[in-house]
Amino acid sequence: MPQSPETDAGTPPLLAIHAGVATLMLNRPAHRNRLHDDDLRTLLDHFRAINADASVRVVVLAGQVLAERPVFCSGYHLGQIGTERAGDTFEPVADALEALRPLTIAALNGSVYGGATDLVLACDFAIGMHGMEMRMPAGALGLHYYPSGISRFVSRLGVTWAKQVFLGAATFGSDQLLAMGFVQRLVAQADHAAAVQHQVEALLGLAPLAVQGMKASLNEVARGDCDAVRLRARHQHTQASSDFAEGRRAFAERRAPVFTGR
Repeated sequence: MPQSPETDAGTPPLLAIHAGVATLMLNRPAHRNRLHDDDLRTLLDHFRAINADASVRVVVLAGQVLAERPVFCSGYHLGQIGTERAGDTFEPVADALEALRPLTIAALNGSVYGGATDLVLACDFAIGMHGMEMRMPAGALGLHYYPSGISRFVSRLGVTWAKQVFLGAATFGSDQLLAMGFVQRLVAQADHAAAVQHQVEALLGLAPLAVQGMKASLNEVARGDCDAVRLRARHQHTQASSDFAEGRRAFAERRAPVFTGR
């Protein structure tokens, strides 16, 4: 007999790939999609599968939520803190999410807490929902956050907002999240799925060689790892690509380009 959402412990994140889009679904709604060590290991496995599938151009990180208390993710399962090596995989998961080859969208259909805030910043785009909130309670828990997470907050939001998030441990409402750049768009709950799909379709229409290369370059610059030779090589690679030739033809013919990633 199926369990109710209130008693169902859920499952590790699910992966579905269809028509160039990989959807990663957090699946512990009864526990506000908290992340167990098993979940983090599963995410790393899913990331490897996504990177190995050349057909994937867009990744959507989503969450099953309860209608009466929508929480995209409540962060790391605090009940596992104190166990041997608990949480050791969290930083590598956020770093691996940032480094994914395809473009990534955080589909935030609920509030975000704790380590999940870094997963959002590791994505390329974040579409939020009116009424959502965010809190990073590391200071209230007595925890210094891990290095790459601190770096991501500063590079994405700026040091002033990062200080408010970490040193104040305050709760931020949806309008503040838009103002600080934590999300790039806010929509009503009823419009959220359509807004995410619209963003997916827009990204699928872009040249994958160009946008994936620029994603890697932008992330490198953001973390202070700017190698002009490496960036120049990516530039030259796209100049010689079939996609660039197709883009020029499509522009001249006033039609939508059909990119192949070559």
